[in-house]
Amino acid sequence: MKLRNLIPLLCAVVLFCSQTTTKSQTPENHRRTLIRAGHMIDVKTGKTLDAQTIIVVGRTIQSIAPSASVAAGPGDAVIDLGSMTVLPGLIDAHTHLTMDTNFDPYHELTMTDARSAITGVVNARTTLMAGITTVRNVGDTQDYVDVDLRDSIDSGLVIGPHMQVSGPLIGITGGHCDDNLLPYKYHATYGGVADGIAEVQHKVRENIKYGADLIKICATGGVLSKGDDPQASQFTLEEMQAIVADAHRLGRKVAAHAHGGQGILWAAEAGVDSIEHGTYIDDKAIAVMKEKGTYLVPTLYLEDWIQQNGHLPAFAQKKMEEVSLVAKKNIKHALDSGVKIAMGTDAAVYPHGLNAHELDVYVNQLGMTPIAALQTATVNAADLMGWSAKTGSLEPGKWADVIAVDGDPLKDIRLLQDVKFVMKAGRVYKQNGRGLVE
Repeated sequence: MKLRNLIPLLCAVVLFCSQTTTKSQTPENHRRTLIRAGHMIDVKTGKTLDAQTIIVVGRTIQSIAPSASVAAGPGDAVIDLGSMTVLPGLIDAHTHLTMDTNFDPYHELTMTDARSAITGVVNARTTLMAGITTVRNVGDTQDYVDVDLRDSIDSGLVIGPHMQVSGPLIGITGGHCDDNLLPYKYHATYGGVADGIAEVQHKVRENIKYGADLIKICATGGVLSKGDDPQASQFTLEEMQAIVADAHRLGRKVAAHAHGGQGILWAAEAGVDSIEHGTYIDDKAIAVMKEKGTYLVPTLYLEDWIQQNGHLPAFAQKKMEEVSLVAKKNIKHALDSGVKIAMGTDAAVYPHGLNAHELDVYVNQLGMTPIAALQTATVNAADLMGWSAKTGSLEPGKWADVIAVDGDPLKDIRLLQDVKFVMKAGRVYKQNGRGLVE
């Protein structure tokens, strides 16, 4: 076909795509949607307000007022949630949407980018339907599938939460973020591997070039990786300082996978924005994290889930048993010492959609109050992500990310495991406990 004959077809495709995108980005054509809430939790103050109406226009909250003072006008859409309790959509600061729960150590070698993308589409929807309207995806394939997933959600092509993505994990040769399964003759190295200051700077810049919103590094060994020790530090202090300096200068935050005390301390001293896991956190690291305002993102429910359901390879089972003996005690000490906490789950290590079980651990095993636990998954997580102006609480000007449950989660945090209503950016995805497909 000649080029001139293709032009009308291309124009039609562009017009269709623009109309589709416009429709997905302008929910309900900018008419008002009135969400009638029996009860609404102000996560900043911990107060519950009765009989409130959230007025949504487009993607954002326009105003909130007592229901008695807000009359529905012509053209308004009214969502009456009866006696349900309304609160902001939850934020999970540690997910892996393009990965699934499979502990076969060679499973990852069989995963293609196409399969990872399909997996991501399924898990993104599951996560949103669980009331998680925002996530940080901290670790993906070396071909930036998480970037494509984020962009597909933003364009309206795929259903899922708001995402910040890290792209490939950055780690040392033979470390937690490397591929240690194939023998030497294959010379297999994960795409995020870097050693030395010049190399780590290059990887930071490369990840940003290809769309990363944040940088994720491996400061220590891990549990599910073969041939390394969770307590052993991996990057040097100087390497992490170089990573943080470049990332921050280029407007990106840094999350550090870190189990061992030395690695946590060095990562905090280097200026990372969050420590992920924090299993062997000690007083030295706690002091530096408090001084620098570093967030701790525990991932604790996975220990309980694996004990009940997991079948790990022998090398991982031994490490999981070791970290499970101390993690909750050490995390509770950090919490009691005043370290800032943001909720993270490591979803993929256990099935996506069970994210809110993490809050149950915080309340019923660590002793947090329900409102403090809820704040880890709202205002705290939004602050960690640099998105406090966009999400994390129900306020005018922020995204209309709204969820609802039967009962009062400030009395029973487990109610968040059964979200009945989900709105993200002004569009309803779940109502009366059922997903809505358009």
